[in-house]
Amino acid sequence: MNISLLQSLEHHFGFSEFRQGQQQTIEQLLNGESSLAIFPTGSGKSLCYQLTALHLPNLTLVVSPLLALMKDQISFLNSKGIYAASLDSSQDQMQSSTVMNDVRHGKVKVLMVSVERFKNERFREFISQVAISMLVIDEAHCISEWGHNFRPDYLKLPRYRDELNIPLVLLLTATATKKVKRDMSERFNIAPQCIVQTGFYRPNLDLSVLSVKTSDKNHELTNIVRAQSGPGIVYVTLQQSAEQVASMLSAQGIHAVAYHAGLEDTLRWQIQDDFMAGKINVVVATIAFGMGVDKSDIRFVIHYDLPKSIENYSQEIGRAGRDGNLSHCYTLANLDGLNTVENFVYGDTPELSGIEYVINDIKSQPQQWEMQEYSLSSESNIRQLALKTLLVQLEIQGAITAQYAYYADFKYKFLVDKHTLLEQFDSQRQAFLTQIFSHTDFKKIWGTLNFDTLTHAAQVDRKRVVAALDYLAEKNLITLETKRITQVYKVNNEIINNPALAQQLHAYFCDKEQAEIKRIAALVRFFELQTCLSYNLARYFDDNNAPQQCGHCSVCRNQHVKLQYSVDPIQIEDKQIYQKVDEFLAHMANKGINNVGIETQCRFLAGMSVPLFTRNKVRQLSGFALCEQLRYSEIKAKLLAR
Repeated sequence: MNISLLQSLEHHFGFSEFRQGQQQTIEQLLNGESSLAIFPTGSGKSLCYQLTALHLPNLTLVVSPLLALMKDQISFLNSKGIYAASLDSSQDQMQSSTVMNDVRHGKVKVLMVSVERFKNERFREFISQVAISMLVIDEAHCISEWGHNFRPDYLKLPRYRDELNIPLVLLLTATATKKVKRDMSERFNIAPQCIVQTGFYRPNLDLSVLSVKTSDKNHELTNIVRAQSGPGIVYVTLQQSAEQVASMLSAQGIHAVAYHAGLEDTLRWQIQDDFMAGKINVVVATIAFGMGVDKSDIRFVIHYDLPKSIENYSQEIGRAGRDGNLSHCYTLANLDGLNTVENFVYGDTPELSGIEYVINDIKSQPQQWEMQEYSLSSESNIRQLALKTLLVQLEIQGAITAQYAYYADFKYKFLVDKHTLLEQFDSQRQAFLTQIFSHTDFKKIWGTLNFDTLTHAAQVDRKRVVAALDYLAEKNLITLETKRITQVYKVNNEIINNPALAQQLHAYFCDKEQAEIKRIAALVRFFELQTCLSYNLARYFDDNNAPQQCGHCSVCRNQHVKLQYSVDPIQIEDKQIYQKVDEFLAHMANKGINNVGIETQCRFLAGMSVPLFTRNKVRQLSGFALCEQLRYSEIKAKLLAR
């Protein structure tokens, strides 16, 4: 046992011993070996970087996918006297300036950011001047194209690591199959012996899968919640369901609150804080709630609807019983919601015509392609997450190379008199700042900088201008606001003009789509198993040490289920379907849009939300969502048979 590490653990964190896997991970990192740590939810992954950071000379940069996670970690570290901070969207100019200043002066030990922060030219300019000892990637499964919660921007992290010359990397996750584990470690050259995986099996979680008709769910849910002692989470698929189920429970005298991404940020924070403090007992939530919830005494997790995948299921039940005490996990399962879960997947697959639109847009700017994500998503009819994936794939193919992102709009106002401000600088800097001010269009107090006229007239480097404005904001001489991110890419014309490129990219998305559909089928098979659920769940995540019969799941209690539809889906006559599709096509033709593909027609009938529909008021048509009870594959078969 490394005595000094143990002393450090006790001194800084008040723990007398390490949990399984922690010491090995920390010692590897302090020996200069990048590592991957796969520990169950709530078993102390964060300590691996927190303690290591204290023994490294420079900054530890943590990439986390969720603001709530960052806030919790920062509060914890600051309560231990360790200066941790974040740069995030909730901060005002003054707060972020203070953090940047403290990072520059070596006061901050741990800085937390989202991966999207790297697109910000002000952040990249700033972080490139900071010495970094270690890059930590939390929820690292997001980097794997074969994992759940895939975030395309995570694919760029290996490149950012190289550009910033960071010697050490730590990847953290609770859920990784063998394939995902290999994918993550290869991207960061982590040696097999530096992968630390503790057991996945949780002996204190009692798993039950119940076959419940939709009409009986509310009654079943109420009975289960009433029988529980302690706080819990009820997971649903849709925002609307969260509101309805929370109202139903409240009407039954159970204090339940809905939580979903459609609520105002401040309300979401309030609900989460109240739940953590024990003021709310039951939260009915979409998957927007969870990653940042590190509450040790959650006694139950109930899936009112089918989860998205086995990975999502394991992550969500993993929030229960982190204190090691018995906790119950119920799934109220039937096949009614299967089409909803599948349709989320199909809705994210771009059509070939959308991919061709993006490629043609790039070809129209053959040297340097500039784009704004929201506009391009709308014009190409590709959802924003899928568009991000497409752009990353174009980068991986070498068709485009990200140069930088910049804010189209730079606005500022003076906090001190302009002449007083200029007097603080030498004549050379005064001349430079005067040029910036003279190319700013002031309307009353706020001024918008015109970069085009400035760079054309003065031949100055854009980076230098941004750095100067940042400096003035940091010194509280101006208030600076930046809006509308424009991303700039260098174009490789040889690759972008490859006639097969659009087809190749479309095939990639179709492969991903089918992998997701198979993942849903695997989930249904898992719930219908006739052998121990806990054992099979552990095996899925490459843990072969769980007992073959746990004794605390519904299968071990001889209660295995066969999932069914509550009622047979309503059969809609083909004639009615074709009539509504024709009305939709006529509506689009009136808007000047012809050649509407079969996938878009399917999405119309399934009631999916895509940019094209929002822009052209398609949801108002009577045929929208006509077939929402059917599975996408069934809708498509009907249209192909026409």
